[in-house]
Amino acid sequence: MIDIIQAQAVNINPGLAAIGYGLGAIGPGIGVGLIFAAVINGTARQPEARGKLQTIGYSTFVLTEVLALIGIVIYFIASTK
Repeated sequence: MIDIIQAQAVNINPGLAAIGYGLGAIGPGIGVGLIFAAVINGTARQPEARGKLQTIGYSTFVLTEVLALIGIVIYFIASTK
């Protein structure tokens, strides 16, 4: 699969790849903000559910951060020639 990505990324300018990663990182950034806003809101409404909300919040935080990590890996693959 890496060969396919490298074959497609041969003609990408490294500056263009950096701009693409920057735009791609906006989504996970917004997602993390929404996740923890919901955890804070839920904890304010139901303080006794704080443990469950934090567990769900951290697990969804990890899932959203994986998108940013995949984006930076693809950026490094695309920027090397």
